[in-house]
Amino acid sequence: MEIFHQVLDIFFQLDKHLGNIIEQHGALTYGILFMIIFIETGVVFMPFLPGDSLLFAAGMMAARYPDSLNIWLVIALLLIAAILGDGCNYLIGRRFGTKIQQISLFGKRMIKPEQLAQTHGFYEKYGASTIVIARFVPVVRTLAPFVGGVAAMNYSVFFKFNVIGAVLWVVSLSLAGYYLGSIPLVRDNFEKVVLGIVAVSVLPILWQLGKAKFKSISQSEVIV
Repeated sequence: MEIFHQVLDIFFQLDKHLGNIIEQHGALTYGILFMIIFIETGVVFMPFLPGDSLLFAAGMMAARYPDSLNIWLVIALLLIAAILGDGCNYLIGRRFGTKIQQISLFGKRMIKPEQLAQTHGFYEKYGASTIVIARFVPVVRTLAPFVGGVAAMNYSVFFKFNVIGAVLWVVSLSLAGYYLGSIPLVRDNFEKVVLGIVAVSVLPILWQLGKAKFKSISQSEVIV
């Protein structure tokens, strides 16, 4: 439980923790940001790592510590991390997907069937564009390239949408943090801003779940 609280503390106070990292490690912060984004997008078991909020916080810290973090270098490095991460996840899914889906930890599947079902639902509705849309949806962001690999999606198609999605995701959220983070109302209410980002990000999942539930109820009524 203590570890859970520590994770939540880091997640919701990224601005403070990232500020401490910048002050203590300087240029190494670039490498730390790179690794977190790469792991969050590239390792199918790590969808709980901060993605949207980290990009926003990185932009905000670049505005606050311009001598330590250059916003354009941050964006360039995190673009590379996001593209490589999705590419790695795709290759993992293509080569080991079936086996990985069966892996359990403490009696529970590390990749939940319902999460895979949600991701498959996105593919059924949006096709290859799912790779772009998923960038803005927690959990689905990590699973989408994996599922694409399992389904043996044409790699040239995957790569094109991978790059487009990475550019839209990294640039929009990093610059939003860079320009909005200097506003006192945003800076002093970072936790609420993070909650807002998360809430907006999960709306597509809630929408899909609601539609699926409504469809299930309607079909049940028809059968009766």
